[in-house]
Amino acid sequence: MSGPQCCENPPALNPVSGSGHVEKLGGLDAYISGSPDSSKLCVILISDVFGYEATNLRALADKVATSGFYVVVPDYFYGDPFDPSNQERPIPLWLKDHGADKGFEDTKPVIEALKSKGITAIGAAGMCWGAKVVVELSKQELVQAAVLLHPSLVTVDDIKGVKVPIAILGAEIDQLSPPALLKQFEEILAAKPEVNSYVKIHPKVAHGWTVRYKTDDPEAVKAAEEAHKEMLDWFVTYVK
Repeated sequence: MSGPQCCENPPALNPVSGSGHVEKLGGLDAYISGSPDSSKLCVILISDVFGYEATNLRALADKVATSGFYVVVPDYFYGDPFDPSNQERPIPLWLKDHGADKGFEDTKPVIEALKSKGITAIGAAGMCWGAKVVVELSKQELVQAAVLLHPSLVTVDDIKGVKVPIAILGAEIDQLSPPALLKQFEEILAAKPEVNSYVKIHPKVAHGWTVRYKTDDPEAVKAAEEAHKEMLDWFVTYVK
């Protein structure tokens, strides 16, 4: 993830965007959409390096909530998302403070807090940086289903360790997780019949397309929405 592709097309950030609200959950600020009173099924959306204030990401959270899920978007970066304009802190340096391993550990108290609210099943979706966190949760069976969207940092060994239903949505134009790597993931998962899996390489899109699209570009919106539907269908099927 040290390449520039994870940092291209930085999204609009707005701390008050979305129809939900921000509250503390498991020690992290989190954007919340939906109510645990109306749904005992939860989806955790784990952001890319730009964090939980991205307007497209919050719009996605709201969309998932309207399908009957309690949706949580934690701030894994403690108010310190990656800032591409800060040339003194390039992505490798930023990652030293915000490793995916820490994100994994930070998710454990979030899951406990969700259970205390009466949540009975959890799905997790990770974009770019967040995909690595989701894979770790999947290896430990801390969630019931997983979706990776244009993942980065995820390795073949990671996929070998996955123990829950997993969908991987990749981009045709992706230096971080190129189609050849995703094909390897697909082959590994195909050899694990005990794990339901789905791998798709979306044509003509680039890394980040599901959350860093331009809202005034109809083709970009359409491509993102197709992936959103696949993600949602996966959770409807396996988070019960």
